[in-house]
Amino acid sequence: MEAVVTSVVAVVGTLLGAGITHFFQRQETERSHALARDEKLRQERIDAYCAFAGTLLDYRRVLVHRWFVLHDEDRCDEDSPELREEQYKTRYAAHEAMFRAQLVSDDAEVVQLTERLLEDVTQLHWVDDRDELTELRARTRQEIRDFVTAVSRRVR
Repeated sequence: MEAVVTSVVAVVGTLLGAGITHFFQRQETERSHALARDEKLRQERIDAYCAFAGTLLDYRRVLVHRWFVLHDEDRCDEDSPELREEQYKTRYAAHEAMFRAQLVSDDAEVVQLTERLLEDVTQLHWVDDRDELTELRARTRQEIRDFVTAVSRRVR
């Protein structure tokens, strides 16, 4: 009888040990998956935010170039369908990058910041005065830097 009790205790102990081990291994696996998922999202955010800032700089460059073509009397013949097409393509790329940055962000402030930043850069197209252009160029340059600073704190 004593041997049966010992065998039952051994089996129960083994099952209990296996159950506890399984529980802790499952928790560790879930924690590992969560860390991997968080790191992947962090990397996607870095990529999306960098792409947005970069495409904004490119869009801004094209708008400023076109402004000088349209408003400089010596360069008025340089406005071409190709230049307009480049403006459209960079604007499209900026919108696409903005949407990507918004998709990976869970922060409403970042979403609003991307919208405002794209609007401000687009205003370069509508400026009539050279002094206004100079002011808006400086402001949008700083806004892009401020965006990078703001999002960099969120991905550390």
